[in-house]
Amino acid sequence: MTAAYGRYLGIDVGSKRVGIARSDLFKSFASPVGTFSPEESFQEVRRQVESEGPIEGIVVGWPLTPQGDPTHSTELVKEYIKELGRKFPDIKIHREDERYSSRKARKILVESGVPKKKREEKGRVDQAAAAYLLQEFLDSNPNI
Repeated sequence: MTAAYGRYLGIDVGSKRVGIARSDLFKSFASPVGTFSPEESFQEVRRQVESEGPIEGIVVGWPLTPQGDPTHSTELVKEYIKELGRKFPDIKIHREDERYSSRKARKILVESGVPKKKREEKGRVDQAAAAYLLQEFLDSNPNI
């Protein structure tokens, strides 16, 4: 049985940067947390679990081609998920199709009025993509 209140984390994994987002306690909306190196991202997840919880689940972007096939990044994400599972064995990990998530995150940043210079900052799109992925998951799973 799931707790009435709890959060989900969203993670957009890259080889150099990992974007992290988290939901509100009602699991209604996602907000960016930040962008981290892959190593630092595990520390940030731990910090979120210990100080922002309860964390009910982690949603990780799953890279696929437009045809639905694995990409060159799929193995990297698979290994990241394995490590998450080892470090946080009591938290359920979900995969969310991340096709076009970075493109959609950029569009959202433009539409929300974020200046071009800020949009081009390293990591801005990564954390926006993590929030987008998490929001898609929350919207498609209203009874979590």
